[in-house]
Amino acid sequence: MATDQLHLLTVLDRAKTQFYHFTAVVIAGMGFFTDSYDLFCISLVTKLLGRIYYTVEGSPRPGTLPSVVAAAVNGVALAGTLAGQLFFGWLGDKLGRKRVYGLTLILMVVCSIASGLSFSSSPTSVITTLCFFRFWLGFGIGGDYPLSATIMAEYSNKKTRGAFIAAVFAMQGFGILAGGTVAIVISLIFKTLFKAPPYSVDAVKSTVPEADYVWRIILMLGSLPALLTYYWRMKMPETPRYTALVANDNKKACADMSKVLNVEIGQNVVNETQSNTNANSNFGFFSKKFLERHGIHLLGTATTWFLIDVAYYSQNLFQKDIFSAVGWLPPAKTMSALEEVFKIAKAQTLIALCGTVPGYWATVLLIDRVGRFFIQVLGFFFMTVFMFALAIPYRHWTGNHVGFVVMYGLTFFFANFGPNSTTFVVPAEIFPARFRSTCHGISAAAGKAGAIVGAFGFLYAAQSQDPSKTEPGYPAGIGMRNSLIILGIFNVFGLLFSFLVPESKGKSLEEMSKENEVGEDGECKVQAARSVEQF
Repeated sequence: MATDQLHLLTVLDRAKTQFYHFTAVVIAGMGFFTDSYDLFCISLVTKLLGRIYYTVEGSPRPGTLPSVVAAAVNGVALAGTLAGQLFFGWLGDKLGRKRVYGLTLILMVVCSIASGLSFSSSPTSVITTLCFFRFWLGFGIGGDYPLSATIMAEYSNKKTRGAFIAAVFAMQGFGILAGGTVAIVISLIFKTLFKAPPYSVDAVKSTVPEADYVWRIILMLGSLPALLTYYWRMKMPETPRYTALVANDNKKACADMSKVLNVEIGQNVVNETQSNTNANSNFGFFSKKFLERHGIHLLGTATTWFLIDVAYYSQNLFQKDIFSAVGWLPPAKTMSALEEVFKIAKAQTLIALCGTVPGYWATVLLIDRVGRFFIQVLGFFFMTVFMFALAIPYRHWTGNHVGFVVMYGLTFFFANFGPNSTTFVVPAEIFPARFRSTCHGISAAAGKAGAIVGAFGFLYAAQSQDPSKTEPGYPAGIGMRNSLIILGIFNVFGLLFSFLVPESKGKSLEEMSKENEVGEDGECKVQAARSVEQF
């Protein structure tokens, strides 16, 4: 039986790239399009929320979110994402990838809409309701990470697997770009229809009442891509690898493959159902055997994802603050509320267009040629170089906006043509089928823990060392320059921990996870579903 089962997986590994592979990229990728739109669009509207709900009458500066509120609004979705990655990662191995795949999308659609409907009579109630729904939005987003990566990995052939998994993740770039574009269009329409003076001219009239609709519309539009792909996601069959290796149903695995892929499978394979497994393969997740085989690899994928996300989310969520600090964005008091949204969105869209999106797709084009390890180490190295190049001569960049944007854009390029992409790809390739979704979820959750550290830490650390120049409600920090230096140090550690992660280029999933090891009796030791019960 084990030999026939291995033959089935070999057929899948050798299958030519077909239309369904591209369809799967779009179906899974639209989830990530929605993920990134929802996670990062909040950074476009936090300044507007501060003006609408926290402006103090007579203040020389527009209102800003109090420090605790800003931390909650920026971080609550990340906390939800972390929880969702762990829960749905485990559930994807327990119940199957397909059975829980639609639930994540439903959560994203419902909570995106509910976030924009956070109405109440007081600012505290509005923000509390917004944070509640953004937590559950993040919970749904979290589930998409392990499930999408695992589904794409288990359907792909070994020659182009990296490119297809990376392409799913690369849809994040388009989501970030779409978020900025939507904010530009919505704010432009509203500021054209409802004229407003700068805050310094008329503090009250600078924020028109209709501005309250702008942030709501931007958040709610994040539900559309997920809603449009729900039907197609429900039509996707279970992955053959899960059905064969975990559910132990070769016949159904073959039937599912024949629905979507043009492959020939021997009749003897179709008729077989596995009933026996090598005892040496029956180890649980919390076992010494798992620790010996995969412990170092899980440590490597988790730590590198943690370290890249500290830097990546610090940069992404607080671009507006960095741009203001170097003078690329004018002082808030010289703009109306809608003008500020427009200029922040325009700046972030430019960075996404020139650095973020090209980085993602450079990974897609090259990952199966040069390998995951090379791209990850290269990315960490150049992120370190450019981060230090921004930080050490920091005063030089305050008068050189074009140079700063180019250097800053390059850090995003090498984040995405580097560890931000590879840390997503590799955990879906190197662990056994029955633990694959769980291990990816753990690795991704470690990343979101890093994102939370980055989001909360950078918010406080980047404040000026001069207490008189900090934002209202914030203590003095270590300054933007020192904060960038610390992010560079995180990248150095990320480079070092990359050496714990194996190269998976050109190898089958079973080879990487050691599911095809040959025992003393000469039979292939294929993992069994009975191990799921142990897990």
